[in-house]
Amino acid sequence: MSTVRSALAQKSAAVIHVHSGDMVVEALRQMRDNRVRSVLVIDDGVLVGIITQGDCAIKVLLPGLDAKQTPVSHVMTANPVTIRPDHKLDSCMAMMSQRGFRHLPVLDAGKVVGVISIGDVVKNIIRDLEHDVDDLMGYIMKDGPGG
Repeated sequence: MSTVRSALAQKSAAVIHVHSGDMVVEALRQMRDNRVRSVLVIDDGVLVGIITQGDCAIKVLLPGLDAKQTPVSHVMTANPVTIRPDHKLDSCMAMMSQRGFRHLPVLDAGKVVGVISIGDVVKNIIRDLEHDVDDLMGYIMKDGPGG
């Protein structure tokens, strides 16, 4: 099974983030401009939270708040669950499923190195399965009994 490190290698190395004092509209701009559904909240090089499109819709839009005047700190998920690059992707998928979230910040020695989404996990699992099928087909066609 693939690791978080291998999944991150398939993605852009950029860590999309905002500061906790930024307004929600800036987080939304970052999401739009980078075509992502969440951004990390980093203050002074330290991960302090994560904000998603869902947070913006449920905690800002629905109550009628102004995204231009609402600080990220008011709607972010503080102290998010994190993973390490050596985590197995299947354990990430189980964690996401059990805990009901779609994005996991990745820390290496306390430093943010990326984010893994459920989409990243699914893509890598499919890639691994395709590789396994190719190996099995090679075995059956060439190396199998009587081959």
